[in-house]
Amino acid sequence: MNKILSHLAEVTHKLTRLALYISASGLFLMTLIIGWQVFARYVLNSSLAWSESAALLLMIYYVMLAAAVGVYEGFHLGLKILVDSVSPKVRRILEMFNNSLIIIFGIAMLINGSKLAQFTSDHIIPTLNISRSFAYWPFAAAGLLISIFAFERILIIALSEED
Repeated sequence: MNKILSHLAEVTHKLTRLALYISASGLFLMTLIIGWQVFARYVLNSSLAWSESAALLLMIYYVMLAAAVGVYEGFHLGLKILVDSVSPKVRRILEMFNNSLIIIFGIAMLINGSKLAQFTSDHIIPTLNISRSFAYWPFAAAGLLISIFAFERILIIALSEED
């Protein structure tokens, strides 16, 4: 089982790095777009019609992927005072319960994000001339990653209990 866990850890580590690279690239690109928009508006006196839509779309991608990485790194919301004040055995149970709830939330994001993307696939973002579904696929992707990362945490907790 430890071999499976180490393989899973290798895969999840690569997924987090990829998500962080995409997030950082999105943030950088959004900063360039907004910077160019400000320059075009105030220096060239000619606003870009697509800059706000593109920046918002990029923001959705990098925020959702970064939030998923937050689950991997344990930065998600939790009642830390409660968890720290109980015995190690109860702490394990609470952490497994918490991660189980996170998995359920991630699966809900995956399912509903996919449905929303499919429902809006024929709607067009006018300023970008792309499908509105591009704005909703990050919810599904983040939900999948969140579920995988929380499942890995449950496995780590369960295996550490056996030791």
